[in-house]
Formats: sequence, structure tokens, C-alpha cells
Amino acid sequence: MKYLHTMIRISNIEKSLNFYCKGLGLKETRRKENEKGRYTLIFLAAPNDESAEIELTYNWDGDNLGKGSRNFGHLAYRVENIYETCQRLKDMGVTINRPPRDGHMAFVRSPDNISIEILQDGHLKPKEPWSSMKNIGEW
Repeated sequence: MKYLHTMIRISNIEKSLNFYCKGLGLKETRRKENEKGRYTLIFLAAPNDESAEIELTYNWDGDNLGKGSRNFGHLAYRVENIYETCQRLKDMGVTINRPPRDGHMAFVRSPDNISIEILQDGHLKPKEPWSSMKNIGEW
């Protein structure tokens, strides 16, 4: 058995790619457009690790995505520097729902309200302003 991917429905390709690629640092590995089925599939992976992908599914005629149900759980990515990643996302206007107060873990939400866990590769010392930040909303 081999893990292939996790599929997430999205409502806006541009906003989603901005978040996942520019914000989180994922790379597009391939894209499939299906005229007959009226959908686009965009596969993303972490740089140098295409063994675990997410599949962004965009239905051309729209979807009622609701609030990104918490029973989905979350996606998790390990990063080289959690503070730099969270700062980049914050600078893009992304709310850091659970700041990396401990230098190890943070949570944010995608434009379609999918919970994303960001984990530090190893541990960094707690650092301001992150260590004093409060949780915002749900993750």
C-alpha cells in the first residue's frame, strides 16, 4: 500500500494556488482539465517530495463548500523555519489561528477554510512576537 494524495475541493484556483504555492511553498506537479466533466485537478507537492501530494479539485460550475468541515481533519507540512513560514503567510493576510508559540507547531486555514498544521523540523526556541500571540478562531 502507498499513500497517493488528499483531495480538497476549492472555490478559486488563483487564491488557492497563491496560498498553497506562494504561502506554504508547495509546487504544482501536474494539472488535468476535463472539458466533459467540467473540472480541473491540480496536484501539488512539497519541493523535493512528490511522494505525498494534495489534489485541488475545482468544479467549473461551482460547489457549495460550506465552512470546510472540521471533521475533515487537517493537512500537515513540516517546514525548515516555522517563524519564516508563518510570517510569510501573515504578510499575505492569512490569519495564524494557532501561532507557533512553542517554536514547533502552528495552524492556519486555506482560502476554503481547510485546516493546515505547520510543524517545525526539529524545534526552535520560543520567539516573540509568536510566543505571546493568542489563538484566533478554530483550527
